[in-house]
Amino acid sequence: MKLLLIFIFVLFLVPAQGQVFKAGAAKRSIDPDHLIPISGGMGKPVMPVGKAGLLSVRALVVEKGETRVAFVSIDNLGWPSFLGDQARKLVTGIKPENILIGATHAHSAPDAYGFPDEQGKINIDEPYLKWCVSQMAAAINEAVINLKPATLKTAVAEAKGKIAYNYYAERLYDPRCGVIQVTATAGKHRGENIATLLNYATHPEILGTGRGLLSPDLCGPLYDRIEAKGGGIAIFMNSAQGGMVTADTRLENGKEANDWNECIRIGNLLADEALRIVKDAAVVENANLYCAAQKITFPVESPGMRQVLALSPFVQNTHKEGDKYFISSTLNLVNIGNAQIITIPGEALPNIGFYLKRKMKTTQPFLFGLTNDSFGYMLAKVDFNSFERYNYVSRVCLGEMTGETLIEEELKMMNANPAPGKE
Repeated sequence: MKLLLIFIFVLFLVPAQGQVFKAGAAKRSIDPDHLIPISGGMGKPVMPVGKAGLLSVRALVVEKGETRVAFVSIDNLGWPSFLGDQARKLVTGIKPENILIGATHAHSAPDAYGFPDEQGKINIDEPYLKWCVSQMAAAINEAVINLKPATLKTAVAEAKGKIAYNYYAERLYDPRCGVIQVTATAGKHRGENIATLLNYATHPEILGTGRGLLSPDLCGPLYDRIEAKGGGIAIFMNSAQGGMVTADTRLENGKEANDWNECIRIGNLLADEALRIVKDAAVVENANLYCAAQKITFPVESPGMRQVLALSPFVQNTHKEGDKYFISSTLNLVNIGNAQIITIPGEALPNIGFYLKRKMKTTQPFLFGLTNDSFGYMLAKVDFNSFERYNYVSRVCLGEMTGETLIEEELKMMNANPAPGKE
C-alpha cells in the first residue's frame, strides 16, 4: 500500500513539475565598431559624427509546459521580418512564430529597411545587419539556456512625470506603462529579478539625426537605471506611438532639451516609474502562458511606401494581384498571467491603441508596437489624408485601409483565442 501511494505521488508530481513557469533573459551588444548611417524615418539616412550610449539587443524567454515564447527588443528604427526570420532560423527550442521581435524605434539608430535617397540609392551596412542577426539569435539562445523556475508580476498604470506628449495634440496619448517582471525562485540567484520588461508608447527621438550621434536615445539610460536598481535585464517594447507621440523635451522658454542629458532624464524617469508600478503587483507563483500567431495582409496604396518596399533588399513578403500591391506580416497574441499582449507591425495612432486595449480580454492590456515588422504609420480611414496636420503620417502609411485592416484582424484574433486565465 505504501509503495502504491508513493507511485501515485510520483505520477502526479512529474507532470506538475513539467508545468512550472520558467523565465530566462540575456542581452548582446550590437554597437558597431565604426560609424554607420542613422535614420529618423523615411528619407535619406545621415552619417553620424559620434556616439552616445550603446546599442543592444535584449531577449526575455518564458516557458510553461510545452509553450515557450521569446520577447525580443532591438535598438533600431525598425526591424523587418526578413531579418527577424534569419535570426529565428538560428534559434533552437522555440517555434519561429513564438519569437516576437520589436524595434525600439530610436531615431538615432541604424536603418534596417534601406530607405532610398532622392536617386533611389540605398545606403545600408549589410555586414553590420548580418552581425545584428547573429547577436539577436545568440541572445535568444542564451535566454533559453538561462531558463529557471520563476514567479511573475504584471501591472499597468499611468507613468507620471514629464515623459511624453503628442506633438499634434498634446493630451492625445496613452500615459499607461505596462510592466512584466520575472523573479528566480530556485538556484543561487533565488529571489533575484531575471528581467523587467516595460511597454510604453513614445518616439525615442530626443537626439534624432540632428545631433549626429549614433545612440539608443532614452532607451540606453532606461536600461542602465533598471539594471542598476536590481530589475534584472531591462527590455523596452514600444506601443501605439504613431502620429506623433514623442518624448516631452519642451522647455519653458519655448525651446527643447534635445541632448544626451535629456535622454538620461527621461530614461531614468520612465525606468523609475516602471519599477514603481510593478513594485506592489501581485506575485503569481506558477503563471499560465499562451501564445497564438496569425498572418495579416495589408493593401499597399501609398506611392512612397511602394517605392521603399520595392527597393529594399530586406522586404520579401510582398505580392501583387492585378494592379494592386499587398504586404503580409504576423500578429501575435500572448496571455501571460493576468496580462494579455497583442502585437502591431508598425506605428498605430493612439486612438487605435486605445480602442484595441479597450477590446482586449484583460484589465492589463499590452500593445507591442513595431513588432514583427515596421510598416509605417497605421491610421483609421477617417483620419487618413483628412486634414493638413496628418499629411506626413498619411504619406508614410501603407494606405487608407491600413488601420481598418489592423483593427479587424486584431479583433478576430482576440475573439478566436481565450482570455488570460481561461486557456
